[in-house]
Amino acid sequence: MDSRTAHKAKRIDIAQGIREVLLNKEHAEELGLRANDRVKVVSEKGESLVALVNVTETLVKMGEVGVYVDLWNSLNLKDGDAVHVVPTSRPASIDLIRKKIHGHIWHQEEIKAIVDDICLGNLSDIELAAYVTAVQINDLTMDEITWLTTAMVSTGDTIDWETSPILDVHSIGGVPGNKYAPITVPIVAANGLTIPKTSSRAISSAAGTADIMEVVCNVTHDAQSIKRIAREVGGTLVWGGGVTLAPVDDSIIRVEYPLSLDPRGQVLASVMSKKKAIGAEYCVIDIPIGEGTKVVTPEEARNLARDFIMLGEKIGVRTRCAITYGGQPVGKAIGPILEIREALRVLEGAESPSSLIEKSTSLAGILLELGGRALPGRGADLAKETLRSGKALEKFREIVGAQGGDANVSSGDLVPGEHSCEFPSLRDGYIEAPRNRALIKIARAAGSPKDKGAGLILMYKKGERVEEGEPLLTIYAENKRKLEDARTLAGKLQPVQVEGMILGEVVE
Repeated sequence: MDSRTAHKAKRIDIAQGIREVLLNKEHAEELGLRANDRVKVVSEKGESLVALVNVTETLVKMGEVGVYVDLWNSLNLKDGDAVHVVPTSRPASIDLIRKKIHGHIWHQEEIKAIVDDICLGNLSDIELAAYVTAVQINDLTMDEITWLTTAMVSTGDTIDWETSPILDVHSIGGVPGNKYAPITVPIVAANGLTIPKTSSRAISSAAGTADIMEVVCNVTHDAQSIKRIAREVGGTLVWGGGVTLAPVDDSIIRVEYPLSLDPRGQVLASVMSKKKAIGAEYCVIDIPIGEGTKVVTPEEARNLARDFIMLGEKIGVRTRCAITYGGQPVGKAIGPILEIREALRVLEGAESPSSLIEKSTSLAGILLELGGRALPGRGADLAKETLRSGKALEKFREIVGAQGGDANVSSGDLVPGEHSCEFPSLRDGYIEAPRNRALIKIARAAGSPKDKGAGLILMYKKGERVEEGEPLLTIYAENKRKLEDARTLAGKLQPVQVEGMILGEVVE
């Protein structure tokens, strides 16, 4: 039996985000293959993809090839289809990654080769981890970042627009409750501008914009649908994973997360490649700073802002950056239903929370100035007037309706998880800064973002006075076990303190 012999495909119902095959040990030995070697898998239709090899003595027989879900779907296989397995050499980009490990600078064609290999699934997670680690340790020059950005754009869909200007906004994240987008985007669109906003789901946070918008409408749309919806109503609030804009980024994020790495150069390329691919001419980047965020000091934030602006100039996306306070949550709600409800209340005319209103209208104001709808320095005033007038609420509902949701949605329709608990203050006093990371952990323990009704509400923010017995925090969950998990974790982490007191005690 050799590489010219067809084998029967057997589906292995495991998805790991990479393309893999499972070979019988005897078959692998005949082909001179070991675990983590590479093969080209060729279908009956002549389609082929490179995959990594796993070896077994019992799970597949001679004459069979186990095909994992990712590869199975990519080749559109059916049980019993014939496939050929051909040994192939390792990609040249592995040597290029080693070059960066040793501190050398990549050339443009070398970066393109690495990005192409990532896109084609030719690198294992170990090799991707080496890439991320190399970039984290030795960083990238601005030329390298520019080449990386353009290479990432070339691997996926792009959207071309007949109208101008096209605007976009992005937050680098790190602060819980960062629900500005459902307010900012409708304000901008209500003023006659086009803002096709794509957003991420939560990776390590309690809820991403896509998670909270999914409560009220469909967020999975392809490039054609994004363009159609934006033409119809002026804006979108969709999940970026539903469209292949710079898809290489998803593979890189998959290995960054468990390593807790976030290389500066990769962050810049990841964000700006998506803005270029969506067709944005103008972009505002939100950089939150403070304890528990990705950027801690104003100096770090200014340096990062300058890099974003410079990269934008090089790729043709005019960029402005807003350095915002991220030392405590934006608003008081954390978790999908709780966050979109809070955003809707603001759109409906609520005058608090002030932190959410100020951030949302400030970012919208910059976009209105970039889009020519407001004079310099007057954008925030126009944004606040658009919010007060109800035009932003009307536009939000139009966007929700265009994305398949209820165009009459209101905050009163949204109910969090049925199980809840409160943590009362044990004394009179003033609130110290809530701990961002602890709050995120508690919300996730309660089930957020997968359980849409899970999360928490802060009853008080930094500097506010609380009386003994008043609740500091309310946790919501969709089942009792997760509520107890979150309650126990809150007792240990003490996310909210009153003049140094502990949040509460866990006695059993």
